[in-house]
Amino acid sequence: MSSVSPEHGPRTARTARTVLRRNGGQIALTAVASLLAALWLVPFGWALSTSLKPEAGTQKLPLRWIQSDMTLDAYRKVLGEGDLPVWLLNSVIVSTGVTLLTLTVCSLAAYGFARTRFRGRGVLFALILAGIMVPGTVITAPQFANIRALGLVDTYWGVILPQVAAPAMLFILYTFFRAVPRELEEAATLDGAGRWRIFFQVVLPLSRPVLAAVAIFTFIVSWNNFLWPYLATTDPDLATLPVGLATIQSSFGIRWAQLMAMSLLAALPLLIVFVFFQRQIVRGVAHTGIAGQ
Repeated sequence: MSSVSPEHGPRTARTARTVLRRNGGQIALTAVASLLAALWLVPFGWALSTSLKPEAGTQKLPLRWIQSDMTLDAYRKVLGEGDLPVWLLNSVIVSTGVTLLTLTVCSLAAYGFARTRFRGRGVLFALILAGIMVPGTVITAPQFANIRALGLVDTYWGVILPQVAAPAMLFILYTFFRAVPRELEEAATLDGAGRWRIFFQVVLPLSRPVLAAVAIFTFIVSWNNFLWPYLATTDPDLATLPVGLATIQSSFGIRWAQLMAMSLLAALPLLIVFVFFQRQIVRGVAHTGIAGQ
């Protein structure tokens, strides 16, 4: 007969309790995630249902999720008669421009702060980080005065340039660049590479996850920005999606079916970006967290 150690029973019990606690934590986390997903999907589902109703049926009582006279008329009117295609194009131009310029400026500045030493570096970096704590609305008036003095009101550049300054994105890139091993750059220097070549051929290829995350975050923030495009443009042909949706509500009253259809179409590009680049977002956040430790 095989002998059983006296410690075998308690050890097995402790292992079982550990597995139960771990499984219980996973079940609780799954339940919380499912609840949060439901809280997000219910308004989304109601918006979709409203967009498929005839305009007269959007306020019919009692409210119903599904009606017998569902139609695509709201989408036809939005795409065929409204200015939604123009607003979409303007949002794409502005958000893409802001994203590309932010990546260029912030990556160069972050690498400079991470790898070079110069007089006043600490003070300048502290001032840049202080910009994270300053609400954007505080500097709206000075920004508008500047673009008006430069003659950039009612231009794409007037909408794009003030959104490029992003201290938070610079700090994220700075923390990542500091974690890049200096040995790689020293090896490239021994091979005859200069500072620019090291940055573009060594550092940036290693930074693709965090660059992708910064690009996606910047694109989303710019896409949803309402206040600055509203102030910087008076020409309807330069209106972005948030500004255009607000104009529809204020000028023609609330047409719920068309408004929901526009909102869903406006959110569609962001959903596509997230679906195709969610891995890059997670990897970028993970790498940034490791770099900041």
